[in-house]
Order: sequence, then C-alpha cells, then structure tokens
Amino acid sequence: MGISAADVKALREKTGAGMMECKNALVAADGDFAKAEKLLKEKGLAAVEKRSDRATNEGKIFVKIRDDGALAVLVELASETDFVARNPEFIALGDVIASRVLEKGYTEPNDELNGLVTDLATKIRENMSLKRIRMVQAGQGEYLTRYIHGDGNIGVVVKIGADKPEVFANEDCKAFAFTIALHIAAFNPLALDQSRVDPAFLVEQEEIFRKQMEGDEKLKAKPANVIDGILKGKVKKYLADICLLDQGYVKDEKITVAQALADYGKQLGAKLSIIDYAYFKVGQ
Repeated sequence: MGISAADVKALREKTGAGMMECKNALVAADGDFAKAEKLLKEKGLAAVEKRSDRATNEGKIFVKIRDDGALAVLVELASETDFVARNPEFIALGDVIASRVLEKGYTEPNDELNGLVTDLATKIRENMSLKRIRMVQAGQGEYLTRYIHGDGNIGVVVKIGADKPEVFANEDCKAFAFTIALHIAAFNPLALDQSRVDPAFLVEQEEIFRKQMEGDEKLKAKPANVIDGILKGKVKKYLADICLLDQGYVKDEKITVAQALADYGKQLGAKLSIIDYAYFKVGQ
C-alpha cells in the first residue's frame, strides 16, 4: 500500500526518528501507524541497550517545592552528553518526574519513573538514567527554599526554622533563606555542624594530619604537647571549613553562617535556625 508523506511526517513528529526510518517502519507495518511506532520504539530501545554501558555523567538537577511549601524534592536525571541535557524534551521529562515524585511521594527511582526515562531514551537514542531522589519535608515553624545553579548542574534545598513562623511571610526572611541555599551551593558543606560529622571520618582525617606532620622536618624537634596542640588546631580549622554553621558567610566572610543567622534573626525579631539541607551536583 502507498505511504503518504503526511503519515511519515506525523510518525516523525511523534517518535523523533528520521524521515527514512519512519517511512521504512510504515512500509514494514503495512501502513499501520501504531505498529510502525512500536517498531521504531523497539529499534530505539535496542540502540539504547547497546549504549547501556556508557557513562551517564552529564544531566541536570531538578528541584521543586510543593505549592503548600511543606515538601520539596531534588531529582538527578543523567545523560551521556551535555548536548542531550540541554534538550527541551529532556528538561521537560525532568520536570514531569519531579512533579510526579511530589504528587506520589516516591523516595527512590521505580519502574514507573524509569519507564518514562526509557521512553525518551528510545526516542533520542542516548543512554539516560534517573540516578537519585531526595525528599525534604517541612513541619510547623519550618520553611523550605531552593536554589538551582547555572544550567542545573547544582541544586539545593534548605530548611529554615523559626520560633515565630509568621516571620516566613517577610520578604527579607525569604531572601535570607535563599542566600543560605546559595551559600550551600557555593561551598558544599559536608555537614550542618560538628555534631553531625561522622566520628570515624574525623579520626581518619586526624590520622592524615598526623602523618603529614610527621613528615614536616620543622616539627620533629617540637615537644609532644606542642604537636598535639598543632594537631587540634588543624582539626578545628578543618571542621570550620566543612561544617555549614562554622563557614564564613557568603555575603560577609568575616562572620560565620551561625552569626549571620543570629544577626538576621535579631533584625527580624525571631530566632532562626538551619534545620537541614540537601545538596545535589550532577555526576556526584
């Protein structure tokens, strides 16, 4: 039977396949549009499977906050190339997945979400994956805000607490919370405060510093108590570098984030605190 140009065009628009591929699929399917679409998907899926061992180190972070402000989600959707990460269909898919996660409360990739990824992968013919999902929930007296850096290579959600929840209606308070999220994106703290640093990790870091000091000729003649004091100083400085509340505030590094919280809270007439945060970077 004859294959019309309109059918070829319609199949191309729906599947994203080439004109000749669409025509050949329609011929093989005897003009049956649904069958031709299935054939193209099968071919596309085969192409994706052949590429499944290729690394997906590019992509985007998608961050959404539910309309009631009580729940936020971060999603990492990965691709082989930065070119595909900028594809409008890829971006639309990330938005759909983030919205679906908010709607259904998914906490990790599942068959439904992975199926959406596979559908686009068969069309674009590049390996893709839904790498991770993180939910952040706000309770009474808590406020969520987000920050997305650049083209979506970094996404942050921060949860701020206040003893007077009405302060979150203040635009200055919202702006300050946003700046904290920006700070986290810029400095990527490993922990909120020193109490949340894994003790085993800290012991390992102390050993690294000690080994470095043992190789320093200037320190070999120093008494043990002096060496211990230098070691404690190094650990203290390291903790200040990796803990959010101890870091120099992004807008004024002469003060810590903890001091900025206290200062802004005083200005707003409330006690502010950072309760939690989430940081996603593409490829990490």
